[in-house]
Amino acid sequence: MPKEAKTAQLQIRVTPAEKERVKKRAEAAGLGMSDWVLRTILPDVERAYQELVSELATSEKPGYVFAELLDLLEQCSPHEFELAVGTPPDVALTSYWAAYLAATIEYAAASKGVLPPRWTSKVPALDEPVFGSSLQSVREYLLTHSPPPFAKRNIFVESSVGQRV
Repeated sequence: MPKEAKTAQLQIRVTPAEKERVKKRAEAAGLGMSDWVLRTILPDVERAYQELVSELATSEKPGYVFAELLDLLEQCSPHEFELAVGTPPDVALTSYWAAYLAATIEYAAASKGVLPPRWTSKVPALDEPVFGSSLQSVREYLLTHSPPPFAKRNIFVESSVGQRV
């Protein structure tokens, strides 16, 4: 993704002591103050997550993009995970992908021992159930074994973050 030109300005008021602390932290990181502040409040992991979600919205092969997204979430520490998924997607997703993404994030949050972001609770369940298999015997199994964040959204699968085959 090409680097976007910086054409807007953001100003915040700080005390002289706060400014000195920011300056020292930026220097320690080898960055200018503006770059350090931006990386702190808009971390790379959040950008990577939002870019993948944007690709998910437009991809002809969303399953591959979602696999990359799962890999990203799996590699995140609990803190990085919270930073990455803390805000809702920047783009509109289909109802299926919105529900699947919200369920995935809730599932991953539980496995990382953190609370899911509030926005996921506002993503509605699908109107019709979706199953990870067309085989009737497998569907019956999925009805009782799907992780709760998926089942409550009418998505019936067996695995999620860190459990793909």
